[in-house]
Amino acid sequence: MSEDTPKPESEPVPPSFAQMAESYAAKSGLKRNEHGHIDIMSAVGGWRGLAETLLPGLVFLFSFIIGQNLTVSLVAAIAVGAGFTVLRLIQRSTVVQAFSGLVGIAICAFFSGSTGSALDYYVPGFITNVVSIVVVLASILAGWPITGLLFGFIRGENLEWRANPLRRRAYVLAAWIVLSLFVLRLAVQVPLYFAENLAALGTTRLAMGVPLYALALWLAWMVSRPVPTSSASDPDAPDPSGDGRPAVP
Repeated sequence: MSEDTPKPESEPVPPSFAQMAESYAAKSGLKRNEHGHIDIMSAVGGWRGLAETLLPGLVFLFSFIIGQNLTVSLVAAIAVGAGFTVLRLIQRSTVVQAFSGLVGIAICAFFSGSTGSALDYYVPGFITNVVSIVVVLASILAGWPITGLLFGFIRGENLEWRANPLRRRAYVLAAWIVLSLFVLRLAVQVPLYFAENLAALGTTRLAMGVPLYALALWLAWMVSRPVPTSSASDPDAPDPSGDGRPAVP
């Protein structure tokens, strides 16, 4: 290769990997709304998703604070999750989609029931956040930020953003925002766990769950937007110039 031959800015992506990334993005539930921005409600599963995520934990927390009976509180939380599962089965949702929430509640109940401590209901959440930190950080260090894999396909960039240094940096920054969410959860909630402050732990778990996730997702989307061009009014549309700079009239 001569010195005048331009070097590729990124290695070619194997077709199989591109297909897996596209499938992962499609199953994530993320999509754009009619204004071209990320659809936050769709990302959290709509109003049903909010209810399925928040109500079991809310029922568990209030039930235990009021009655101080761990068994009753766990059964109440599982019953709420089971109700949502039955509703999804009646409406012919996929089995995985129907049972995923109930399985998560059952795991939390198992941890708490096996130790006899209401605080341990929240331990699986700590583990989930640690795993999420490892996954997101690994994606950043590998040069494949998870935000790029998700947002790239939603925006129609596919994996072409990797050949553009500006776009890669934007998606890395977006990934750091998502990573900060998981770190912040642990930084706030783990001390409350060791302080045995159940009310504060349960409340912050609810507040830092879906609401904070939605905020982090929105911020990650905004900081990774392509630079608008004079030929496109949609700031989220892929940059046709490929270099992240406004088009020259």
